[in-house]
Amino acid sequence: MFDKILIANRGEIALRVIRACREMGIASVAVHSTADSDAMHVRMADETICIGPPSSTDSYLSIPAIISACEVTGAQAIHPGYGFLSENAKFVQIVQDHGLTFIGPTAEHIRVMGDKITAIETMKALGVPCVPGSGGAVPDLDSARSMGAEIGYPVIIKATAGGGGRGMQVARNDSEMERAFLTARSEAKAAFGNDEVYIEKYLTTPRHIEIQLFGDGKGGAVHLGERDCSLQRRHQKVLEEAPGPCISEEERARIGKVCADAVAKINYAGAGTVEFLYEQGEFYFIEMNTRLQVEHPVTEAIFGVDLVREQIRVAAGLPMSFVQEDLKINGHAIEVRINAEKLPNFSPSPGRITQYHAPGGLGVRIDSALYDGYKIPPYYDSLIGKLIVHGRDRTEALARLNRALGELIVDGVDTTIPLFHALLEEPDIHSGNYNIHWLEHWLDQTLKQG
Repeated sequence: MFDKILIANRGEIALRVIRACREMGIASVAVHSTADSDAMHVRMADETICIGPPSSTDSYLSIPAIISACEVTGAQAIHPGYGFLSENAKFVQIVQDHGLTFIGPTAEHIRVMGDKITAIETMKALGVPCVPGSGGAVPDLDSARSMGAEIGYPVIIKATAGGGGRGMQVARNDSEMERAFLTARSEAKAAFGNDEVYIEKYLTTPRHIEIQLFGDGKGGAVHLGERDCSLQRRHQKVLEEAPGPCISEEERARIGKVCADAVAKINYAGAGTVEFLYEQGEFYFIEMNTRLQVEHPVTEAIFGVDLVREQIRVAAGLPMSFVQEDLKINGHAIEVRINAEKLPNFSPSPGRITQYHAPGGLGVRIDSALYDGYKIPPYYDSLIGKLIVHGRDRTEALARLNRALGELIVDGVDTTIPLFHALLEEPDIHSGNYNIHWLEHWLDQTLKQG
């Protein structure tokens, strides 16, 4: 087992990893930019080291600075959290070249799954169901129009190096194809430095279902059920729950086994998530995230496992502490993402926290790096906390979420807390009757009425 782990991240996820290290008796090293010198993860770690100025390019994304921090502190392994360098194959290779351990999958697995076309081809070969599409890059507008006619409209054009909803455009008919195709390529070039795009069938009312996987890197893998992440705004998840309210036990077992078998065949190591669009009983692969997900706590809640602890164990060469037969779902869990944003436009709202009170009680967890007097810097993602609730069933979880939101106090900045109060008044939320378009339609109607 490792003696010391460096966390190449910040905020609540850095705190999450520090807590797992502490429970395992492992010393933790927090890196930070000058803007984060008073951050909670810096206060909580056993050691800290400044790696650069506020810009993430010069700090949290600086590979030389992070490697140097390991050398200075004697850290033997790096946990990347999510975001930043967590899915950067070049970083993983450099970590390994310096005799350090990356707590996550191999550089090759990250590289394969990081390119959307290669990922689709790989998953198809492994028996995972995929969305009908081009199966490769579409080089020009004429090819795009031919593909649209072959697949059948509507279609969606996506950047091969995409993510976060960027480089994605929908064409509902042939007359919309030129605008959608050229816009997607332009956005892809600006966001990723690569204007390559591919085309898939656009499903009209799908849900976003993702399967949590864990591999031992030696041909063994399990699945930990699914999460429903259908409540999204601009392709960004807002609320996640597990298990999915629309997925049957038979469907869960079937798609879970398909995914676990697929990653076992490639000797995948650590946590990974296979994401699907789900419509009319069918699953369609869209991408694989080769890291810990923001929403991992809901899976931890219903299975009673610590996914970060398991990541560290497997990276240290130990076997997984559970097998598939051990994993039984207990109850229902929901997570809402609390952002420092001003409604209704969701514009960033950095500033100083004048009062913070976290909710508590049975079945309530909050992952946050906030504290009274903390100044939220304007340089990073606006996520400031995740409120997670667990109940015996979905009805109890929703009631517990409503109660916990009423206890949560974050003063000094605008937040998205009022959004969740409003959502909990909607019948569709209580019935689970929503898809990936529901939230944006609801927001449009709410803004018109307001």
